[in-house]
Amino acid sequence: MPQANVHPTPFDQDDVNETIPLIPEDILRQHHCLEPDASRFTAAARLLQSLWRQDQNLPVGRHRSPSGETRQIGSRLTMSAGRAGANFLDPAIASLVRRELVYREIGALIDADRLFRNLLSSMPLVFNLFGPLKRDLDLATRVMRLVLPGFNGTVTNILFEHSPGRGNPAFSADYTAADALVRYRTEDGRRGFVFVEQKYTETLQETTQPTRPHLDRLSEQSGLYKDPNASSLRSSPCQQLWREHLLAASMIQRGNYNDGHLIVIAPRLNWHVQNGIAAYASHLKKPEPGQPTFTGIFLERFIEAIGTAGEHDYAQRLHQRYADFARIDQMIDAYLDAEDQVRAEVLIGSPSGTLAG
Repeated sequence: MPQANVHPTPFDQDDVNETIPLIPEDILRQHHCLEPDASRFTAAARLLQSLWRQDQNLPVGRHRSPSGETRQIGSRLTMSAGRAGANFLDPAIASLVRRELVYREIGALIDADRLFRNLLSSMPLVFNLFGPLKRDLDLATRVMRLVLPGFNGTVTNILFEHSPGRGNPAFSADYTAADALVRYRTEDGRRGFVFVEQKYTETLQETTQPTRPHLDRLSEQSGLYKDPNASSLRSSPCQQLWREHLLAASMIQRGNYNDGHLIVIAPRLNWHVQNGIAAYASHLKKPEPGQPTFTGIFLERFIEAIGTAGEHDYAQRLHQRYADFARIDQMIDAYLDAEDQVRAEVLIGSPSGTLAG
């Protein structure tokens, strides 16, 4: 992984093969981050969130298990810190979140505990990324033009946890929704959207849902797929993206919009999601006019675009919280150096200069 940087590092395609380390248990335990069955990336991301929490002088929160037992987890906030909006990078974003909750769509699935207290959740990440863009649509337009090739629209609104019709057979007839939906218009008056799926530590291997004949018909009618009946579209890691892409296609087919894009934003080192994005993309034909495109965007690239679009300081804060894994490299280097020093002292202190077998 790269050395630490004060500012977000420019995106480099050649860096995608970097490896997240196996963090020593002593480090994870010290920061209340030793959790069973965590992937390498989840462990590193939880530690990064715990370090950020400590930087903000926020006390560690507790997690309650289904059995009622509680334990401290470094990536959780206390109830009081959560209520104060500490999970958001700016008080204006916290205020926007509270307003969005009051006016959320009927049927929108928003877990308030995850949103306000779970530092590791992608739900507050969506608001930290898109909250400033919703408050400044000119900024949103500049960012979209940087991250989406060929995007020439002007952003008119951003919605959170949006569906055009939950359970409505005119669309996908299920409860699929966009984490954020960016609406835009082009100079010639065409209406478009960017359907955002946000990932952080998720894997796209989460439990799948039973499919329905309506989705099978949409899959065939959409014209998106090389084989619309492929069983792999209906299982992990593709099913969620398949459902979302079909919803996006139905939004255009019904006439709500003229153009659309489905994007997945995820950290470049979350290889579970990156492999899932590649697997899903392998099913797609080249999109035709009137079909929603599909693009995977590295979280690091999106953060960099926010900085390039004019919000340099805010992009730095996003990078430090969500993407500065070089900080963990430095912590591991210091830990291993200290262990080497202890071993060297033990060897020097032994009578023969070597350890007995």
